[in-house]
Amino acid sequence: MRQAIVLAISLGVAGAVSACGFTPLYGDSGESLGLRRIAVVAQDDRLGYRLREQLEDALGFDRSAPAQHRLTTEVVQNRRPLGRRIDDTATRYELTVRAAWTLAPVSGASPPFTGTETVTVTYAAADQPYAAIAAQQDGEDRAAAELARLIRLDLLQALSSR
Repeated sequence: MRQAIVLAISLGVAGAVSACGFTPLYGDSGESLGLRRIAVVAQDDRLGYRLREQLEDALGFDRSAPAQHRLTTEVVQNRRPLGRRIDDTATRYELTVRAAWTLAPVSGASPPFTGTETVTVTYAAADQPYAAIAAQQDGEDRAAAELARLIRLDLLQALSSR
């Protein structure tokens, strides 16, 4: 008897949720919103390239289909030393990356969406030059991946409201 009641309640809740127009944000890849047809334009430097690469992966960009939207990003980074050794060199760095983005339809039919996301990551300062460069690039890569995730969420929200 108890199982029948639980089953009936579950079916009732599922029916109510499906009838209200609820669509889960994470339920699909965003294909129905056209994320696969957003061309990404980024600045011509290492961080811009990494962000474009991460965004294309996050959006599932389809190169075989014509783009419906163009996503333009502008990235600014700021590196700040944290902690000091006895010789006054930094032990860690804090990398803050701010990305301003604009999503505009290729046709120009509707007004563009804009937004800004900021990510802060830290990385260790190394004494060896190669290790220091590798640590900084790893921090940039982590920041680009997180920015791509946040921008994708912004795009899902913006396109679903249209």
